[in-house]
Amino acid sequence: MSLRAVVLCAVGFVLLYGLFTIGFPFLLALLGAIFLEPLVTLSMKYLRFHRMVASALVCTWFTALLLGFVYLLGFKIVSEVIQLWNHSPAILNGARLFYDDTSERTRLFYDSLPLGVAEQLQGILESGITSLAESVKDVLTAVSMYFLNVAKAIPNMLVFVVVFIISLYLMSFQLPGLYQSFLNVFDKSSRPKVARVLTDLRRALVGFLFAQTLISFLTFLVTAAGLLFLRVDYPLAIALVIILVDILPILGTSAVFVPWIIYCLLAGNTQLAVGLLILLLFIMIFRRLIEPKIIGEAVGIHALAALISMYIGFQLFGVIGLVLGPVVIIIYQALRRVGLLHLTINLDKA
Repeated sequence: MSLRAVVLCAVGFVLLYGLFTIGFPFLLALLGAIFLEPLVTLSMKYLRFHRMVASALVCTWFTALLLGFVYLLGFKIVSEVIQLWNHSPAILNGARLFYDDTSERTRLFYDSLPLGVAEQLQGILESGITSLAESVKDVLTAVSMYFLNVAKAIPNMLVFVVVFIISLYLMSFQLPGLYQSFLNVFDKSSRPKVARVLTDLRRALVGFLFAQTLISFLTFLVTAAGLLFLRVDYPLAIALVIILVDILPILGTSAVFVPWIIYCLLAGNTQLAVGLLILLLFIMIFRRLIEPKIIGEAVGIHALAALISMYIGFQLFGVIGLVLGPVVIIIYQALRRVGLLHLTINLDKA
């Protein structure tokens, strides 16, 4: 590989990382415009619309669906939180009764034991209770800080959404011009190869979205089956809410399970709390096992390469790296297939 190729790869990686961080709303807008382009083309062909009119209609339809979905999901979450808050006195009262009943049973059990054994057992239990209280305190503090950080991120999220929507319209209006301008950066002899790379990238990104949808569907089945086994009311609806929350970047499966487990512990339903904890751990392990395989097959890279790229990306860049790692592998393979990137090692001295 020549020095020029190394420099170009380094610059490209820096630009790619910038797109996944500071320029993330513009990247999402570009991807949205690309995926909406078939609808825009159909509107221009069959409805005889001008491109700007067709793009405006398609983007408005897409934005309305997206905002409506976010609104319904947010309304559901807020209503459930308000309902939980209204029932909090009954929950705390139930927890207090459970504590009093347990304390009374423990006292009667102590009275039936020899004095020395009772003192030793009391010391062990007090130490365990102290550790448990500290652990619960740490969990509650972490949950409180999490929701506080979410509340602090709301203004930035609003700015993100506004920038994304405006960029979506603008990029959809000018997508053919942007595509041609990008090709004009390269020499005429290289443009067909670059066009092929862009086609491969689009196919890989579509496969990546399909893989994420399949992973969410399988996770939904596992979650619903686990909730049915635990005999939880409305298992399908709860599993759907868990999957929808898991899709959001700032949340995850734990955002539903952890508060639910804490609530069950406070309400004295230890059996359900343990069952939910086991189900949460199983879901996390299940996702980690199937993600590399499904993503690797969908985007055309080996499962081991997908796993390594996701792990390295996560270690270097956090959650963004889970997507950035496979994208780098996809781009590298696309460049090699069209002959724009050669990596060979010559050990001959001649």
